[in-house]
Amino acid sequence: MVFARTCSVTLVGVEGVVVEVQADLEPGVANFSLVGLPDRSLAESRDRVRAAVVNSGVSWPQRKLTIGLSPASVPKGGSGFDLAIACAILGAAERIDPSQLAHLVMIGELGLDGRVRAVRGVLPAVLAAADVGYKQVVVPERTAAEATLVPGMSVLGVRSLRQLIALLNDEAPPDEEPDEEEAGRSDPMLTGISVPGAGLGTGLLGGEPPPDLADVAGQRMARAALEVAAAGRHHIFLKGPPGAGKTMLAERLPGLLPPLTQKESLEVTAVHSVAGTLPPGQPMVTRAPYCAPHHSASMAALVGGGVGLPRPGAVSLAHRGVLFLDESPEFRPQALDAMRQPLESGHVVVARAAGMMSMPARFLLVMAANPCPCGRYGSPGGEVCDCRPELVRRYRARLSGPLMDRIDLRITVAPVARPELTGDTLRGESTAEVAARVLQARERASDRLANTPWSTNGEVPGYELRTRWPPLPGALYEAECDMERGLLTARGLDRVLRVAWTVADLADHDRPTAEDVNFALELRTGVPRGVTYTSRG
Repeated sequence: MVFARTCSVTLVGVEGVVVEVQADLEPGVANFSLVGLPDRSLAESRDRVRAAVVNSGVSWPQRKLTIGLSPASVPKGGSGFDLAIACAILGAAERIDPSQLAHLVMIGELGLDGRVRAVRGVLPAVLAAADVGYKQVVVPERTAAEATLVPGMSVLGVRSLRQLIALLNDEAPPDEEPDEEEAGRSDPMLTGISVPGAGLGTGLLGGEPPPDLADVAGQRMARAALEVAAAGRHHIFLKGPPGAGKTMLAERLPGLLPPLTQKESLEVTAVHSVAGTLPPGQPMVTRAPYCAPHHSASMAALVGGGVGLPRPGAVSLAHRGVLFLDESPEFRPQALDAMRQPLESGHVVVARAAGMMSMPARFLLVMAANPCPCGRYGSPGGEVCDCRPELVRRYRARLSGPLMDRIDLRITVAPVARPELTGDTLRGESTAEVAARVLQARERASDRLANTPWSTNGEVPGYELRTRWPPLPGALYEAECDMERGLLTARGLDRVLRVAWTVADLADHDRPTAEDVNFALELRTGVPRGVTYTSRG
């Protein structure tokens, strides 16, 4: 009996589990058995590995072969085990020194010609290997840059199995030319996402500059609300007739967010690596993602799901960024209400028969809606609404009360007036100008929240705000009156206080004043409070 082992990684959501790949060769009728809860794509590796080994110029062992994947109780899937299985077999057949394999982690799919193909989830897989003490990892050459993001890990990127065999045997590696057909385009394994309704592609903005906020005509209150939302990571609801600029405003919100920190970049990159949506040549995501699913998206598309173990949904693809739900009443009510948990906790827990997993989902939600199905209800231009009152009530009821109670800012976006649109008035501030103030406000909040689990005002629990960081005496008078009248819930009062702290940070106040709280109330209720902040553009 000849035995060899190496390691690979299986993904459970966006977290990796290190798997020991064991190969055992025994005398007997030639056979290839794979045990350890493999899924269909992993079971098919038997044919891929056999062809890759033979086409790499190595004879296939004609004996009874058993591949064991340990721990056997963890479901395993994907084609990323191919490289580890092939090397374990060659080690057991003494084509490779087995001692060279025991301390390596190998990730990669094998083509029938022996080429090593890229797979999804390399970053979280390498992070999992580093967490349990591994120092060396072998990955496809095209994803080597992604693997090197993990500090302290020695990464070897290979193009083919033949090249890896030579390196492990201390031989000169053969020259492997890159595939000319794929040199100028992305790998098919790394493009697209299998979640329906993922909206604007991958959720990543790419290398182009974000749209400029100065392009938005008028909408002074909506622009101020965007600034507050970006500074404190507050969820926002935009209601207005078609053509008022709701989508334009939402698309410019990611440009106001500060660049991602190193920790946030690793989190976002890991999610998009698992989803297979990292752009070629961009191993690290440094800008806040933007995801805008179509209103036909299912619950699995929004919160995650799929056959077997769940895959990241739109709430995870928008982690540390913006999730924009245009025409929000047209989404399925059950899908919208499924977001209530991640809106509070910052992660989503998806349970399936194959397992339960948690995926990060700390996003900034932007919802947009028309006032009614025809969009003309309450139009100041004299247009007549064709919708029956019952239809209008049903349309608005599609956004449940518990969901709306979690929205901090509720803004009415009025139609743009002719002088604002034709340029007779002053142009609004640019994205760069507003983003600079947002960054300063974020830094003030970060200094105040140092040594706490929170980094922005939108994350701080209401109890902590009321006890550790209360506003000035008497500042909550109008908010408390609204609560007594039933206009605010207890959660609503806490969210007003969060927004008030963000307003205070933007105004460079040490503690929220009555004006700060009243402006926060106006942003939430839409009721004018006689507060004007001209410095907010």
